[in-house]
Amino acid sequence: MSLFITSLNSGSNGNCYYIGNDTEAVLIDAGISCKETEKRMGLLGLSMDKVKAIFISHEHSDHIRGMGAIAEKHNLPVYITSKTSQHCGVSIKRELRNIFVAHEPVNIGTLSVTAFPKHHDAADPHSFIISYNKITIGVFTDIGAACEHVKNYFGKCHAVFLEANYDEELLTNGSYPIYLKNRIRSGKGHLSNNQALEILKQYRAPFLTHLLLSHLSKDNNNPDLAKKIFEQHAAGIEIIVASRYGQTAVYQIQLQGSEKIAYIKKGAPKPLMRPSQLSLF
Repeated sequence: MSLFITSLNSGSNGNCYYIGNDTEAVLIDAGISCKETEKRMGLLGLSMDKVKAIFISHEHSDHIRGMGAIAEKHNLPVYITSKTSQHCGVSIKRELRNIFVAHEPVNIGTLSVTAFPKHHDAADPHSFIISYNKITIGVFTDIGAACEHVKNYFGKCHAVFLEANYDEELLTNGSYPIYLKNRIRSGKGHLSNNQALEILKQYRAPFLTHLLLSHLSKDNNNPDLAKKIFEQHAAGIEIIVASRYGQTAVYQIQLQGSEKIAYIKKGAPKPLMRPSQLSLF
């Protein structure tokens, strides 16, 4: 019994993450078009028929751009908070709109999705963990600072999408106006490489073996730099950089044998299909 995970896109131009087992899956955020979502899933051998729900973290356009079209075309329930729904500016059919509550698991078939609040400059931002058969995947992006919720839930995960948005030196010396620099590095902005690394070093579980660096800035970070920083402290964890231009491979996360404490197989499992050859950032 396994969970299969992939980033369909990750960055300020759109975010969408797929987590599923053999029979059902969810999308965390829907920030790319319906057409691109279907295309990229098709390239990976993934079926939209397995997707049973969309969960929305917050109302920024790079997280909701494809939400309405995907939900309507595939008749998918959208799980969202009341405040986020009010601020998103995208209409969702009443019968498809569902309100989630922080820390209360939502069951989607055999998957369990739990949301928790985070620090970000949005109306009611949340991150998520998705669990199945004692396997837990975390989606931790758009976070200004690591609150107690982030620290607690990070330690439960076997694989994580973790924001590493900017390199501090690149941001400081870059061309962004000062107000935007301050917004990014504020307690309600984004995590730097070093902030994300500290979360990994201090709160990772002993069974964490896959870390997908996510939401990297096009202008204020570098994929090779970020990967190098994390690999120096990986201690056997597979480090993958999620692209803003295409999908990652699909990674199979599974338990080892019948151990009471769940461990993922060490090393990167073979993807179902390699992503198309698109340059990172």
